[in-house]
Parts: sequence; C-alpha cells; structure tokens
Amino acid sequence: MPKRKIIKIDLEKCTGCSKCIPNCPEGAIQLIDGKARLISDLFCDGLGACLGSCPYDAISIEEREAQEYDEKKVMENIVKQGPNTIKAHLEHLKSHGQNKYFKEAIEFLKDKDIVIPTEFKEGASKVEIHQGCPGMRMMEFGNESKEATLIGDQLSSLRQWPIQLHLVSPHAPYFQEKDVLISADCVAYALGDFHSKYLKGKSLAIACPKLDTNKEIYVDKIKMLIDDTKINTLTVMIMEVPCCGGLLALARKALSETKRKIPLKCIIVGIKGNVISEEWV
Repeated sequence: MPKRKIIKIDLEKCTGCSKCIPNCPEGAIQLIDGKARLISDLFCDGLGACLGSCPYDAISIEEREAQEYDEKKVMENIVKQGPNTIKAHLEHLKSHGQNKYFKEAIEFLKDKDIVIPTEFKEGASKVEIHQGCPGMRMMEFGNESKEATLIGDQLSSLRQWPIQLHLVSPHAPYFQEKDVLISADCVAYALGDFHSKYLKGKSLAIACPKLDTNKEIYVDKIKMLIDDTKINTLTVMIMEVPCCGGLLALARKALSETKRKIPLKCIIVGIKGNVISEEWV
C-alpha cells in the first residue's frame, strides 16, 4: 500500500474547540465525543488546510500508509474509534453522495459482525442527513437534461449545491462524466446571460484567485475531477482584470499533471459585461 501525506490529530492536545472543522473543506474532521477526529481518510487530501486553525498545535501532517479510495482500509481505522465515529462516517459518505463507498462500509460491518446503526439498516426509513455545516450539505436539484428552474422572473440553471471550490467534493455525483464550469466569483455579476448561455447544462464551481486562501487545494481538486470523476470538458470563465488570470493558470497546471487529457476552454469577460474572448486553450 503506497504512502501519502495525511493529517494527524493528537487527541491529548485536542480540547474539542472545533475551530478546525470549518477549515476542512472536504468535511473529513468532525467533533466526536468531545474531540476532533479524522473520520475518513477518503476525503483528506493531506494539504493541511486545517493546520493553522488549531490554537493548540494538535494537528500535523504525517506520511503513512493510506490507500486512496479503499473503503475497507478506511473502515479498519474507523471501527477502532467506536460506534459514534462509525455513525458519523456513514453519514459523511451519504451526505457526499458516495453510495459505492457507503455500500462497501456496510458490507465491512456485516463481515466483521459489527452493529450497524439503526438508521442505516436495510428497510430503515430514509433519514435526512444534517451532519456538519448545512451550507456544505451536498444537494443536486436535477440533471442537465431538465429545464432551468424558474426563480421569480428569471430562469436559474444552477443544478447543485455547494458551488464554492473549497466546499465542493470533486467526487460528487453531479460532476461524474459532466461538462464542468469553473467561474471567477465576479463573472456572474458582470455577465447578464451567465445562466442561460454559459451555466446551462454544466456543473459549477466558483473561486476567486485573488482573495481565496489555500489555492493549492484547487489544483488537486481539478486533477481529481479530471482523473477520478472523469469530467468531459472544463470551461474556465474569468474577468479581464490581471489577477483573474490566476484561475486559468491553476486549471492549466492541474491539466498538465493529470493522466487524462480533456478539452479546456477559457472565456474572458469584460468589466462592462461583454465577452472579450472565448477559445479552447
């Protein structure tokens, strides 16, 4: 099993202040039994976005054996932490739409004769997941073949939530083999027909290359979208201002490091709402 970088939480130092949790965009850290815990290797990218948020220096980066996307290996670590952590992990998989890994986790519990939480047993009533921040809860409003949703007097082509690049899971089902649009935050405000002409039929992520922190994570997420989630095409929409070009640079860097190669389009929008250029790069 290959080694990779992943976070490590010192439970003796951890006071349960939970300041690290909002800084884990993948939702891999949760407060369980009064301590911050890494509930899933599956969603920890090892880049340490949570490091600076811990006032007690309880979080560090270690390099250890951690096979990617092997739910049985993940469950071996999860079950050692007790029933509350098992439940949190199952909820975590459900809320991120990871049905394949959820089924593997349930099978692992059955094979090891470990009690499955009641709400996750076969035949149990569907439970709506409220684990973690509601603003990060994954939702899909429909597929791109459906008509845009009428909101007030305008048509909305948004089909998913969340949309901020730090918050989205690159393995979300609404990214699977889809055309993806990564847009600078300001584009939708400047471009009047953003929804009808550019967002329609695409899955969305937004980012600001000037103000966002930990932008290195963006490169890894885009790489996962291409190699793991197997998106079809990637369109990057940016404003004409120089700082906005950083978003295209991140996408190009990611594409240069992927095994799969997909079409990349760049659309540059003027500050007055006009499209300056649109080309495959």
